Amino acid sequence: MTKDLLGRHRAVMPEWLALYYEDPIEITHGEGRYVWDAAGRKYLDFFGGILTTMTAHALPEVTKAVSEQAGRILHSSTLYLNRPMVELAERVAQVSGIPDARVFFTTSGTEANDTALLLATTYRRSNTVLAMRNSYHGRSFSAVGVTGNRGWSPTSLSPLQTLYVHGGVRTRGPYAALDDRAFIEACVEDLRDLLGHTRPPAALIAEPIQGVGGFTSPPDGLYAAFREVLHERGVLWIADEVQTGWGRTGEHFWGWQAHARSGPPDIVTFAKGIGNGMSIGGVIARSEIMNCLDANSISTFGGTQITMAAGLANLTYLLEHDLQGNARRVGGLLIERLRAVAAQLPLVREVRGRGLMIGVELAKPGTGEAAPQAAAAVLEAAREGGLLIGKGGGHNTSALRIAPPLSLTVAEAEEGAAILEQALRSVR
Repeated sequence: MTKDLLGRHRAVMPEWLALYYEDPIEITHGEGRYVWDAAGRKYLDFFGGILTTMTAHALPEVTKAVSEQAGRILHSSTLYLNRPMVELAERVAQVSGIPDARVFFTTSGTEANDTALLLATTYRRSNTVLAMRNSYHGRSFSAVGVTGNRGWSPTSLSPLQTLYVHGGVRTRGPYAALDDRAFIEACVEDLRDLLGHTRPPAALIAEPIQGVGGFTSPPDGLYAAFREVLHERGVLWIADEVQTGWGRTGEHFWGWQAHARSGPPDIVTFAKGIGNGMSIGGVIARSEIMNCLDANSISTFGGTQITMAAGLANLTYLLEHDLQGNARRVGGLLIERLRAVAAQLPLVREVRGRGLMIGVELAKPGTGEAAPQAAAAVLEAAREGGLLIGKGGGHNTSALRIAPPLSLTVAEAEEGAAILEQALRSVR
């Protein structure tokens, strides 16, 4: 059955639509932190549909909300008043940390970043954008144009002039040997120098922790230092929280809060986990930025009732059950367990991350060079052992990505770590 479906997939889908595994699997259902494939095999899910099933598979509170809303109305568009959309926007604005916040809902993180770029360039009357090396912001024309990761940027054509800044990767690049304070100072000086060579930019867009790039991040405070320089020139800060938002990092509700000394971002984009599998993205911005457009705009599917009902139920569950705290506690244990394993394996260059957002970077022993074939082999071995993980990385890097639902238990964390340890040891 799976081979038949794979053949049909290849006959009608683009060749560039990636599939994991030499023998791809069809996931048919899930419960809690586990999923099952079409052959009935059970897996512990440590990737959550690319960080999207944030709370749990088949969470009763979310499925009930979706079912009840489906029995009333699925969709009406933003041309009509929409109670679930307003209610979720109120909750998101409240937890955003942005004063006088306005919220616009989209269907994906790509569309959210598109909207943020539209707002910033319109507000600032500039099409120059600063972005981070090794970054990823989506698959649309403008989002690809600010993505600093060659593996996910299929064209150099763009409506934007994009300039790339140092700092998103702590352990590689020209400043890697510096201590944290000197690293930040060097990156800030690089930013100042860059600004001296270009027209005034609209914004800096940055992921607090780079997702597709392999869960890399700068020292705490880098973006606060950047913001001071940007604020002097009126340049906006867009925090791409598509992967880091909603408490996944454990220590903070938003990834930008590790860089909060200079205040919140001007714009925050979000998606993935808030819908727990439903298609929700969005933008949060100060009112004067959100309201700067001088033409009409709507969203046909952004904010549709059924996704908003799911988002409301999911956010309520997340807050009431302190899943951020669980991510901090269980994620901390998982990171330490994996670091203990890594200390015995020359293949592992680094275990990094926060909360339940963990990267395991692999490198050819003794060289520090990327080991993409090893990463692929570990992915296969983990799957064979009953564990689903992701992979990523940028220039000359290869990393395993671990991001389970935030309700992960200590026992499940230990189970997953044991499977991953075996998978890592199996690769030569």
